[in-house]
Amino acid sequence: MKSFIRLMAAAVVMLSAVMPVGAEGFFRDIEYQVNAGFNVGGASPLPLPEEIRRIKSFDPKLNMQVGAIATKWLTPDRKWGLTVALQLGTKGMETKARVKNYGMEILDDGKKLKGRWTGMVRTKYSTQQLSVPILARLRVHDRTSLTFGPYLAYAYKNEFDGYVYNGYLREGDPTGDKYVFEGDSRASYDFGDELRKFQWGLQAGVTWMAYSHLAVNANLSWGLNDIFVSSFKTVTFNMYPIYLNVGFGYLF
Repeated sequence: MKSFIRLMAAAVVMLSAVMPVGAEGFFRDIEYQVNAGFNVGGASPLPLPEEIRRIKSFDPKLNMQVGAIATKWLTPDRKWGLTVALQLGTKGMETKARVKNYGMEILDDGKKLKGRWTGMVRTKYSTQQLSVPILARLRVHDRTSLTFGPYLAYAYKNEFDGYVYNGYLREGDPTGDKYVFEGDSRASYDFGDELRKFQWGLQAGVTWMAYSHLAVNANLSWGLNDIFVSSFKTVTFNMYPIYLNVGFGYLF
């Protein structure tokens, strides 16, 4: 978290240093908004791999987000603008799935076992992030504008854990030693330390002005890099964060 704040501070200093004389005019005609909402979605492989045979349950949770937005209008008619946001929020989900030959590393009575799991998997994913979308804004109506562009995110807290049950693990590969978990028997796993700190992707959204100062916002963010670090090989497919944020904002 501290390194990300230092990076942002350095960027501001560098921008100030290269700003030409008279650039104070750039800071005119800027709208400011503070907002709050909730994120609904999850981290998903695309397409769904053959290891996941059936999703038994999915709980996207209601994850809160707060933020601030600055929009610099680039044309006199305020049709085109540049929007930069700073957002602090949580993204998460809980799933239960039936899988076959699913890469897994579990703890069984303190012993670490790694191999291929066939059976049920319960997963909880949660990440708390500071994100910075940089978006082009197009006003399509007096009350409505559209946004699109990239975002960068720093995760200062990550969790990815759960347990397996009603199945068996083949140690090493699908022909390895078999460890069976039936009835109330289960084994836990925790991949939280293998999640990326930095993520990036694309965001598209719409803002509707309900009143002169009250905005209704909806934004879809789609991560373009795997949530796990590249050195992590236990999960054999990539997972991408896909979330819809809906909320309200106040314009100054």
